[in-house]
Amino acid sequence: MNYFLTSKQSVQRTVLALAISLAMCAVSCTQAASKKHPDTKGWKDLFAADFSNAQVKPGAWVFEKGELVAKDHSTIWTKESYGNFILDLEFKVAKEANSGVFLRAGDIKKVLSALEIQVHENTDGTKYGMVGAIYDAKPPSKNMAKPVGQWNHFTITCRDSKVSLIFNGEEALNVDLNDWKEVKQNPDGTPNKFPVALKDFARKGPIGLQGLHGKAEAPVWYRNLKIQVLD
Repeated sequence: MNYFLTSKQSVQRTVLALAISLAMCAVSCTQAASKKHPDTKGWKDLFAADFSNAQVKPGAWVFEKGELVAKDHSTIWTKESYGNFILDLEFKVAKEANSGVFLRAGDIKKVLSALEIQVHENTDGTKYGMVGAIYDAKPPSKNMAKPVGQWNHFTITCRDSKVSLIFNGEEALNVDLNDWKEVKQNPDGTPNKFPVALKDFARKGPIGLQGLHGKAEAPVWYRNLKIQVLD
């Protein structure tokens, strides 16, 4: 009888220890997923208020009360090319809005020459067309978008082949473009539209914001667009 009780107690201790270990792992995993957005004090404005550092059709984009918004379908591009950088911005969407942040475009006349981080109200109906996804290549780790009319926060970091996204305080993407070795194919075997493997995409180029897009052509508002160049 004493042996039985000792064995039972041993099992109970083992189960308790396992439960504590799992709980600590859950807390650790949650903390690992949580990421702080940077303090952008002193960072450069991505676009000047007078658009002097932008490539944009006159009147296609405007600043309204400090918020940047498109008036037609045109993309606004930086004049400067960026390689390694941290881009921090906020956005809010209207119902059915569809936009995106283009990174390091190889040719601003060819949309598929740039990575695009999706800025959508929900999804555009494509495989990886949800907000926070790399268009047609990689979905975010989960849906972290705030409701229509509320401000969301992106921090996008590009360093050589690595691209990461902090989305409303959580890491939504952390990828290595060198994993995309095949033309028109993602590492998970799903097809994509890119005529060049992502590992061969330009590592330096202009940054852009997509204008009114999709069937609804609903607006997206951007603010506090700041960039820090990395070595």
